[in-house]
Amino acid sequence: MAKKFHEPIRTCVGCRTKDAQRNLLRLRCKDGNLIAFQGSGRSFYLCNICLNEEKRLAKALMRQCRSSQKDKFMNKLKEIITDDR
Repeated sequence: MAKKFHEPIRTCVGCRTKDAQRNLLRLRCKDGNLIAFQGSGRSFYLCNICLNEEKRLAKALMRQCRSSQKDKFMNKLKEIITDDR
């Protein structure tokens, strides 16, 4: 019988839905900048549904980064998404 492997489940900060880690985009706010996360430490996840809903996405980014620079974070996120794909 084949052994089932555990798949990590994470929560999207925009809509609070749970999904497999591989289906979510992992980001980090460091020194007021939004960066694609690589490594360990504090980060957050966003699902594909939230990435398509600008209002929900902006609110989640401002809350996670503790800042009100909506346009700065939205532009940086667009750069990260295009580089990631």
